[in-house]
Amino acid sequence: MYLDHFGLQQAPFRITPHTEFFFAGGNRGATLEALIYAITHDEGIVKVSGEVGSGKTMLCRMLLEKLPENVETVYLANPTLSQDEILFAIAEELRIPLPEGRSHLLLRSLQERLLEIYAAGRQVVALIDEAHAMPPEALEEIRLLSNLESSRHKLLQIVLFGQPELDQRLSETAMRQLNDRITHNFRLPPLHRDDVAVYLMFRLRAAGYRGPDLFTKQAIQLLSKASQGLTRRINILADKALLAAFSDGVHQAGSRQARAAIRDAQFQRIDGRAHALWRWAGTAAALCGIAGLAYLAGSYRADSAPATPPRSTAAATPALASPEAAASTVTGTVAAAAPTLAERIAATKEWLQRTPDGHYFIQLLITDASNHREVADFIAANAKALELPQIRVYRSSFGGSERLGVIYGDYASRAQANIALAMLGEISRSSQPYVRAVARLRSPRALEGIQGKP
Repeated sequence: MYLDHFGLQQAPFRITPHTEFFFAGGNRGATLEALIYAITHDEGIVKVSGEVGSGKTMLCRMLLEKLPENVETVYLANPTLSQDEILFAIAEELRIPLPEGRSHLLLRSLQERLLEIYAAGRQVVALIDEAHAMPPEALEEIRLLSNLESSRHKLLQIVLFGQPELDQRLSETAMRQLNDRITHNFRLPPLHRDDVAVYLMFRLRAAGYRGPDLFTKQAIQLLSKASQGLTRRINILADKALLAAFSDGVHQAGSRQARAAIRDAQFQRIDGRAHALWRWAGTAAALCGIAGLAYLAGSYRADSAPATPPRSTAAATPALASPEAAASTVTGTVAAAAPTLAERIAATKEWLQRTPDGHYFIQLLITDASNHREVADFIAANAKALELPQIRVYRSSFGGSERLGVIYGDYASRAQANIALAMLGEISRSSQPYVRAVARLRSPRALEGIQGKP
């Protein structure tokens, strides 16, 4: 209705998951890369969870498009399938003749077909949407399917997409066997407020819009708060706000139109405490898996260096702590003293001198060089979520101004870094993490500060 009014070629805020509107920001692009790598190089069950409307189905559709050609996909969108119906659905997707009246032979036929596909150098992945709504017997069938294997490899890769209730169900005692087979957990957190503005403009550009911002800053703040960062809610509210602007005869949606959209949508707020607990749990669980998946990524590259070890086994490097402090970290008897900002900068210089240009890290924060307190507060706020020995601080010069940067990790490939970024979960709101190459930190302008005094 309002397309011509705003110069749009198509509706920008449809809630159906069209892949041309896939937003790679808000950690979505890194999560997609990490999922592709996990699927093509691993053999366990992968789980992706997120709140209602966080973009799980869109991510699933992107996987269907982006997986390599040698990967055959089975997409199950109906979570209420019974045990037998799951087998029949997979068999139909893989073009397996269905034995009439002999369903007990179907599993054997499925295994034989999977062996044929594996012998041809191909692999099969089953993408199961809305997995939180699956009945217990269907989840048990998923566990049994994960046991199908050749003498060396699993024959069927499985990815479960579900709401946070899936995490709760898998934590039940009756589901422990299935839960133990899940090797990687990915979570889609809500978009940060800063991401919402970028998301809105991205959708508008994808729909053919070429003008200035259609939403005022006040409108974006209202939409961000009301949507709680959930992309489906953002789409609904943005669509209603543009419709209100069209009805008012104006060419920009402001606070008036945003409030009208919010009143009309009548969204119920996600319980704040439960939502916060889920996001905290997501961060904790994801961080536990970073090292394992990063090691997996490195193990398929002959030139890969050892990845960041998990917190439970990581010892501080000599540049950051004394041997006694490192030993106390392992034994847990004495807490290691945190290095000062100057010590972190010095340790980062040493790390930069010995780290190849082809390595990558995660940029966590960039601020003015005078903001020592901001850097210290940022590190302290994330001390429980991040591996302290892997947090580094550098000083650099750019455009005549001095800056302090906080970075994290050391990864032998961009794939490793993207996997780690995807599994970081949510840290401090002042951070918008992204992957950078070590070579970029060695640029002449950056080196001007790196080689100077701390």
